[in-house]
Amino acid sequence: MFGMIRPCRHTLTPALRSEWMGHLCGLCYALRDEHGQAARVATNYDGLLISVLLDAQTTGGKGRLAGPCALRGMRTQRVATGDGARLAATVSLILASAQLSDHAADGDYGSRAVAAVARRTAGRWARKASGTAADLGLDAGVLLDAVARQPALEHAGSTLLTVTEPTETATAAAFTHTAVLAGHPENAAPLAEAGRLFGRLAHLLDAVEDLREDTTTGAWNPLRATGTDLVAARTLATDAALGIRLALDEVSWSRRKLAHKLLVHELDRSIGHAFAHAENEDTKKQKHGPQRSLVPGCAAAAGLFCTCQVCCSDSYPHPWTGEPVQGWCRNETCDGACDCCDCSCDCCDCCDCNC
Repeated sequence: MFGMIRPCRHTLTPALRSEWMGHLCGLCYALRDEHGQAARVATNYDGLLISVLLDAQTTGGKGRLAGPCALRGMRTQRVATGDGARLAATVSLILASAQLSDHAADGDYGSRAVAAVARRTAGRWARKASGTAADLGLDAGVLLDAVARQPALEHAGSTLLTVTEPTETATAAAFTHTAVLAGHPENAAPLAEAGRLFGRLAHLLDAVEDLREDTTTGAWNPLRATGTDLVAARTLATDAALGIRLALDEVSWSRRKLAHKLLVHELDRSIGHAFAHAENEDTKKQKHGPQRSLVPGCAAAAGLFCTCQVCCSDSYPHPWTGEPVQGWCRNETCDGACDCCDCSCDCCDCCDCNC
């Protein structure tokens, strides 16, 4: 499973986690039902946001009760159905087909035969997804064109924002179409802006997370190719997150709790997590000193556990390497307040925080 918004069970209330799981499973089933079992590999955490956004602009349906699944610990689950799940599956499959084609073009499969299979699969997925998109009134050509333009921009010495533009365009189109399907045309503009910035963030965080490995292997990375350091990248990321928050405030919602939680709070967590692990090893050693051996490291670990830093701190120094590590439960005041709200109003409207 991939995607940048990956909430753990400690950051969502039981009700919101069940709702989130329903959208994730709904995406998986929609991929299977419309495109075959193999297409389920395109299930991803970010794709379900399309289903969440459409659901949040309507009164919401009950979905259907799905049987036990090994990925849910053999539990049943009420899953999202309808246009939201279908749109999420369509967008996810188109973007997955693009990844297959991109890896094949870069020679990442190490075999011509495997690359040929990947290209055929990518083409088949793109055609199937285009058919579903037409049924939903979405112009798949916008997404496919964005996918097609990406490789050329990655080799033209472009600026970072030029490189991220195709992803921004594709996600803006997907977010916007949820307003169309929901029957809320007034939401199209703010959702287009939120989608554009979400696409920028997705590209940025992927580049940040891959930076160390790409530097080691010599693979192309947007940050290295455009000469963008982590400070500048983080500024772009935090600005994009703020822009998403402001855009979402302009949307007319029917039920916004889960959408707000994922696209504001969990997105902020994802940014912090990505950049906390992006420092190179030399910088970490200079900042945190030499690495500890086994016994001193165990002593430091015991101290971190006894003082609850491992659970509750935003970040704490790794007991052996000194690297910043995110706390397991990350005690964020605003998140905690919103999780504790037990009222009929919107989640964060009843919290004394700047949401």
